Amino acid sequence: MRSLVPLNRALSKLGILSRSQATEAIRAGRVRVNDTVVRDPSTLVVPEAARITLDGSPRRKGAWRTLLLHKPRGVVTTRRDPQGRKTIYDVIGNEGRGLIAVGRLDLATSGLLLLTSDTQLAEWITNPANEVPRIYTVTVRGSVAAEEARRLLSGIESGGDRLAASGVTIRKTSGRETHLTLELREGKNKEVRRLFAAIGHEVTRLKRIKIGGLELGRLEPGQWRELSRQELAAAFPHRRT
Repeated sequence: MRSLVPLNRALSKLGILSRSQATEAIRAGRVRVNDTVVRDPSTLVVPEAARITLDGSPRRKGAWRTLLLHKPRGVVTTRRDPQGRKTIYDVIGNEGRGLIAVGRLDLATSGLLLLTSDTQLAEWITNPANEVPRIYTVTVRGSVAAEEARRLLSGIESGGDRLAASGVTIRKTSGRETHLTLELREGKNKEVRRLFAAIGHEVTRLKRIKIGGLELGRLEPGQWRELSRQELAAAFPHRRT
């Protein structure tokens, strides 16, 4: 089933403009939907079906593509950054045309990031109701005790949210730092860092190594590879295509 999304978000998902740029272009009367000028950025459209033009030029998705990127640290997950920081689209260059990031990894987090032209795939993976597992390797300051790890599983309150890990493994610990593997199934903003902050430990290194059945593998930071529809179907067997 195709989803209705706000027009400014549709332009962003099509890889044409950032959300803020799309909002400005729509309000300026530069965008037409099915040959009609639309000035309300919140107008709902189906990106795959609507005829969208910007300054008179048709804007449609290109061929279906999905990439698995090893996002480096120090790179932001956005198309353009007002602070001038390096973005994932700077990393992948022309390969990123028409692709959107599936969720985000913050500036200091590295690891597995998907980029796709398939908006429905992106929405399914990021929908908390689908409980897609995400696995991270984490290094934190200090020694994490078994009781503290159990608190991560039972859940904590942070900023009005209920946060909980679905799996925690302490791999190595000392008085100075602890190395863990953590599994999440909701993907809330900065969830890993907030979980460990709640039990008194600062995250010093964070890498996502798996989403569903997709693994980072041996990709080096900044490297990526193409995924096939068959590989994605095997990685997310509960998704209806």
